[in-house]
Amino acid sequence: MLVEEIMNSNVTFIRPKTTIREAMDIIQDMNIRHLPVVDNDTLVGLITARHLSNACPSTIKNNENTKDLHTQVTTIMKRNIITAHPLDFVEDAALTMYENHIGSLPVLQNNKLIGMITESDILRTLIELTGIAHPSSQIEVEVEDRTGLLADVSTIFKENNVNVSSAFVYPSKDPTKKKLIFRVTTMDPRLIVEAIKKAGYRVVWP
Repeated sequence: MLVEEIMNSNVTFIRPKTTIREAMDIIQDMNIRHLPVVDNDTLVGLITARHLSNACPSTIKNNENTKDLHTQVTTIMKRNIITAHPLDFVEDAALTMYENHIGSLPVLQNNKLIGMITESDILRTLIELTGIAHPSSQIEVEVEDRTGLLADVSTIFKENNVNVSSAFVYPSKDPTKKKLIFRVTTMDPRLIVEAIKKAGYRVVWP
């Protein structure tokens, strides 16, 4: 899955001359946490709710009309922005966010801001990929770490006419094994579990 498939294309942004007060109002009114700063179609910075809180915590708490509120966002915005490309894989974007401890990635194409991807987008995508939002059951099978076993176990679902909505491969605590995590569109997986066991595989869950 690509970043362009899950990013928000309707991006709210501000200009360098925007004041801290104006940025605060936009973040609060639109219930967002990240505001790109754009100048002549070029991304020049990023403001987050945390930047605003760190810049003037007492001002925000007391809603005081102080000089700080009329300062331009350029004084507190982050300038060295990590970005993504619309054709990046979602998992690469997620890894970038995780490794750099950031909550969003502006998406640039030809140096122009065309979207934003946030932690919420990543989480929503994970939920959709696992199929957990729909009535289903999870089956976890531990197998030897060798080629072809995912296909072999998947055949059991086909033979028993059980639809698989998602399948993932995870490492096991035993380095010689791996775990196959299936989500199937049935609320009663007992028959397919028995079929998997009968085929000689270890079912860890249920």
